Amino acid sequence: MPIHAGSGRTIEDVIDYVANPEKTRNGELISSFMCDSKIADAEFALSKRQYAQLTGRNQGGQDIIAYHTRQAFLPGEVTPEEANRIGQELALAFTKGRHHFIVCTHIDRAHVHNHIIFNSTDLDCRRKFRNFIGSAFALRRVSDRICLEHGVSVIENPKPSRGHYGKWLDAMGGDRPLSFQERLRQAIDAVLEKRPADFEAFLMEMQAMGYEIKRGRHLSFRTSGQEKFTRCREQTLGADYTEEAIRERIAGRRSAPVRRGDIPKAPVQSVSLLIDIQEKIQSGKGPGFERWAKVHNLKAMARTLIYLQEQGLDRYDILTEKSAAATARFNSSSDRMKDLEAKLNANAALQKHIVDYSKTRQTYIDYRKAGYSKKFRSEHETDILLHQAAKKAFDELGMKKIPAVKSLRTEYASLLEEKKKARLEHSQARSDMKEILVAKSNVDRFLGTDSRAQEREPDARHR
Repeated sequence: MPIHAGSGRTIEDVIDYVANPEKTRNGELISSFMCDSKIADAEFALSKRQYAQLTGRNQGGQDIIAYHTRQAFLPGEVTPEEANRIGQELALAFTKGRHHFIVCTHIDRAHVHNHIIFNSTDLDCRRKFRNFIGSAFALRRVSDRICLEHGVSVIENPKPSRGHYGKWLDAMGGDRPLSFQERLRQAIDAVLEKRPADFEAFLMEMQAMGYEIKRGRHLSFRTSGQEKFTRCREQTLGADYTEEAIRERIAGRRSAPVRRGDIPKAPVQSVSLLIDIQEKIQSGKGPGFERWAKVHNLKAMARTLIYLQEQGLDRYDILTEKSAAATARFNSSSDRMKDLEAKLNANAALQKHIVDYSKTRQTYIDYRKAGYSKKFRSEHETDILLHQAAKKAFDELGMKKIPAVKSLRTEYASLLEEKKKARLEHSQARSDMKEILVAKSNVDRFLGTDSRAQEREPDARHR
């Protein structure tokens, strides 16, 4: 979506909207490339002046200041931080690292979404991005590729938009994103298909699937990203999803509703933690929960034993050694990710300072020739501040010779590629560590070496 100079919709207004602190977690979910997000409008304007001076071209009100695009994700599929990183990669790949951009991730709706604004003028202030036929399709292809690399779903057969995208995304059904009500129906069906022992066991399974529960006149559920609870009323979810209907389905007095498509099963982990039944009973859980928890623990221990056999962890010392190694691998991969992130940020900041220094050098020379005139400074304050900030950054880095921006961009692309590979390794390391630590915790509890179980033993003997 192009933002024209004479449209009445200023770049300041657009950036104020997308950088809204209430939608970006007080600015934590804002990132930028080669510019400062707080003064991006001023930096975009500066590049336009430089472009006009270098090329002699000025389109007046028809001039395109920047381009604004949106990128949305399924509810609950990505964290806001990951969404922002995906937005950065999309903007960098689409602009080929030649334009300033900011990425603002909004979390005010059920679906996390990015607002990406990139400067129409390139970093050298000699060329502009020109919208071309099929540019939206090209942008979508780049977005799909990056999302698939991150394991995020994409729309396989998109149709032309006929309304506001946010409303469309919230209202879609079928093979597309589901409403909170539809997701709740499917979650209830998935839990009831597992035949919980009683209503309390059903509620425990719903909690395990990430639902918050509220008891009152109507049973209500709320999941991640949802503001209000969804009541289990006939008017809201249908006759098969009231509390009474759920109890009847658990007791076998009511059959499951016939629904379109396959009902998604609740995610099953290869290894899951044993439940501390005694602790739960002390906190007020009833006999129904105890029966369900015992079955759960039997299944969890069976999966643990299968996992230990498959991994060749038939001795406790080997299990301890492997779990320590998995933890060390995860910590090492975390440190590597942080190191690469720091290098990328430092590289981008240095590129920005070099470009700013180059673009404002002549202005600063004129400022010195004018005897550091206050009048001259007030007329060129943005340029002067950018130049001084760049010079300060070079001094802090102890630079005697400023590197070429081209070499820094090559280095940035290499670091970004390295970070993609490191992210995959980090994800695998986290999964492996979680699995083996859960297995070890179950073994410790089973053998009576779990510290929490030992702490409770005196209380049990006293009773």
